[in-house]
Amino acid sequence: MTPEDLVEIEKIRQLKARYFHLMDQKRWDEWADVFCEDVVIDTTQEADTPIIRGRKAFLEFLAPILEGVQTVHHGHLSEIERTGSDTARATWSMEDMLWWPPEAGGRHLWGLGFYFETYRRDDRGQWRIEELKLRRIRVEVDGKQTFPPPDGAT
Repeated sequence: MTPEDLVEIEKIRQLKARYFHLMDQKRWDEWADVFCEDVVIDTTQEADTPIIRGRKAFLEFLAPILEGVQTVHHGHLSEIERTGSDTARATWSMEDMLWWPPEAGGRHLWGLGFYFETYRRDDRGQWRIEELKLRRIRVEVDGKQTFPPPDGAT
């Protein structure tokens, strides 16, 4: 690994930090800018969630879902590898917590899992998320495990 690799890896870490912070602050226009225009989003592990293609489509999908919801997203223990001069991939351990307002049911979700991502540097030298795949290993809603289904549940 070269010093240049370390600098570029740190830029990718900063990009992912912006992803989390801007989403939790609902700064959607700035948040959308962390993605390539042709980003591919795969959260298909979640019920009824399609693969989403394109930055605008992802913004239009996610922003209404999180309207009025308090969120905290964390990324930990990143493993980032440059795969070319302008490409990279990473695995992030993740945790998220979401609180819906009373008028929307007042539920609380706690999730754990991994982000699997690829990145591309644009012609201005900015790293952006090219592909994001979220895979959860555990989800609790209101303190009860919902994923994977508890033993004996169907």
